[in-house]
Amino acid sequence: MKNPPDEQVPALYHRRIGDILVTAVSDGYLDAPYEVFNNAGQAEVDAALGHSFGRAPPRISVNCFLIRHGGRVALVDTGSAATMGPTLGRLPETMAAAGATMDDVDTVLLSHMHPDHSNGLTSPAGERRFRNAEIVVSETDLNHWRDDGAMARATERQRTRYFESARFQIAPYQDRLKGARGEVFPGVTAMAAPGHTPGHTAYLVSSGDESLLIWGDVCHVPEVQLRRPEVTMVFDSDPQQAVATRRRILDMTAVDRQLVAGMHLHFPGFARVRVAGDGFEAIPESWAFIM
Repeated sequence: MKNPPDEQVPALYHRRIGDILVTAVSDGYLDAPYEVFNNAGQAEVDAALGHSFGRAPPRISVNCFLIRHGGRVALVDTGSAATMGPTLGRLPETMAAAGATMDDVDTVLLSHMHPDHSNGLTSPAGERRFRNAEIVVSETDLNHWRDDGAMARATERQRTRYFESARFQIAPYQDRLKGARGEVFPGVTAMAAPGHTPGHTAYLVSSGDESLLIWGDVCHVPEVQLRRPEVTMVFDSDPQQAVATRRRILDMTAVDRQLVAGMHLHFPGFARVRVAGDGFEAIPESWAFIM
């Protein structure tokens, strides 16, 4: 008898949206301290997690999404490149298992420039990891991280983790930037979703009569923030606007029965939203063997 495995298989999942193939590719996960929550104490967070049989303190998936259509390849967010710890930085191996390399990607669609979403852009030596890709990013987000005044007002941790990191990651792509407006890839439209960061962006994937909203960081811990949309995170740039955006998108997706995918919904991250009391809940989509 062979020795039992001691590692998981690469975490990926394929989902067709009409003629478009969307593949969830995991960069890993992180365990979040209770201090990341605003407007919710540990007891309340534990109660919400316990209600859904969630892990406490919360374990947060970090998902990216490959989009393949018409011979072209896009990637929504790039993961953290292990800059945030040993449980992250798995994107290259999961992409390889999905049959794609970084050189295959011709378009990177960034939801925003936080380290778990954009630090995979660039090597520690400052070289492009996506050598053939155009980078689609909100100009509002990019201008915010380039704002010396905003950087001076930030805490030391924010300056290092967000402002300096964002500037470093985007530096080798200065000749390959495109604003996140309108159709940014065949069948993919950018949608402004500000609050978490000033230029936070969602992406609507549409083909035929099917669609998928990749909503970025509309929520980080669904067991908590869908039940109580007013709960914000310490790394929200504008907490009040983040709440307004979250409520707007949750209302819209619940009414429309819209299929969604989230960077921090539990892997593979495909779900539908429904109203639950004074809040909402995410119902994971049933797993399908055939794409």
